[in-house]
Amino acid sequence: MPLAHKHSIKENEADDIFSSFDLSVKVPKYKLPKDEINPRHAYQIVHDELMLDGNSRQNLATFCSTWLEPEVHTLMNETIDKNMIDKDEYPQTAEIEARCVHMLADLWNSPDAANTIGCSTTGSSEAAMLAGMAMKWRWRKKMEAQGKSTAKPNLITGPVQICWHKFAKYWDIELREVPMDGNRLILNADEVIKRCDENTIGVVPTLGVTYTCQYEPVQEIAHALDKLQEETGLDIPIHVDAASGGFIAPFIEPELVWDFRIARVKSINSSGHKFGLSPLGVGWAIWREEEDLPEDLIFNVNYLGGDMPTFALNFSRPGGQVVAQYYNFIRLGREGYRKIHQACYDTARYIADEISKMGPFEIIYDGRGGMPALCWTLKNDQDYGFDLYHFSDKLRSRGWQVPAYSMPKDREDLVIQRILVRHGVSKDIGSLLLGDMKTCVEYFKDNPVGKPLKENMYGGYKH
Repeated sequence: MPLAHKHSIKENEADDIFSSFDLSVKVPKYKLPKDEINPRHAYQIVHDELMLDGNSRQNLATFCSTWLEPEVHTLMNETIDKNMIDKDEYPQTAEIEARCVHMLADLWNSPDAANTIGCSTTGSSEAAMLAGMAMKWRWRKKMEAQGKSTAKPNLITGPVQICWHKFAKYWDIELREVPMDGNRLILNADEVIKRCDENTIGVVPTLGVTYTCQYEPVQEIAHALDKLQEETGLDIPIHVDAASGGFIAPFIEPELVWDFRIARVKSINSSGHKFGLSPLGVGWAIWREEEDLPEDLIFNVNYLGGDMPTFALNFSRPGGQVVAQYYNFIRLGREGYRKIHQACYDTARYIADEISKMGPFEIIYDGRGGMPALCWTLKNDQDYGFDLYHFSDKLRSRGWQVPAYSMPKDREDLVIQRILVRHGVSKDIGSLLLGDMKTCVEYFKDNPVGKPLKENMYGGYKH
């Protein structure tokens, strides 16, 4: 390269970033550019584009962590090159994963926590599918031993997250999803028993339903299945989808029986990156005892430097999220998790109580008897000048993401809004939200949907 050209590059590097040539041209969006550019300039381009995303701290729709301690950021940087699957190359990361499995087994009251089996995953959806596969394999083996057909397996759930619909479709299983009915918005024992037969591979109650954030009654369902077995001989296992509640109930309601204290509960999945307080990208699948995970679902890999068992849908994946989960466990302990989640409950209940005073809204779930969350619908006693879709859209003008959505089958008429109160959503942030909600209610009084905006005294439009 000519010396003069090197000098010109050096001079360009000293330029103000926004006066550089790289930022004076439009960057190709859908094909690779011809030449490389300065890394500072490339970073600035991507950084600026991401400003158009919403502020994650104001995203009250997500269950996922949006605030992390500085030490977690440091650990994530230090483990960016660690591959979770390569247990021979990164044996200490593998050991940390194993410790987390046993800690969770103990937290969820496994009868043999020191020797149970489980694994980390990319999230609770993958963990749920692994547990579903184990249920199908166990059922199929039982039916084959009895000389019966294995052609029509079914799975019973309440109103579930989309991962269970995917599981049923991918593995050719009839999903018997109990529809909502009137004010019953979650699964109950009676509805489960109506749908059980010898082809039922399992029942999946949810500890923190996606739509309303309520806990489904695991122990009640287990008792009903015990009675069914006494009367018919049908032995149907339970898998608990504790994507959110698995990291909440043990700390806030330790007396609530939903986990491996129930012998019929064979497996549990949960999301570390939700109320487990870890960065996005980690879930957990834990089985009650080692024999509850069929051996032929475990594969051995010998081309990474050692002979290692693996049971996951993904192969290569980052180890940082698992390391961060372990950091949270030893950093917070039971009391730390309790304090954080209790603060979230206090905020959720405060917001729910204040919203109930506003007039237009009817609280469906107020943060009591489920997750630290709340949801509400619009009263139908009068015309308030808006529906919840308009209200959600108006809140976005202040950065708040509070979704409005219709309920699933048989209650599509019910539209609600929901807020998840996670670590980092303080009571002060809740007060700011409530102030903006009141402003929106007042706005729609003056500007009801379907009518033109009123002109203000300055000749513009009133907002």
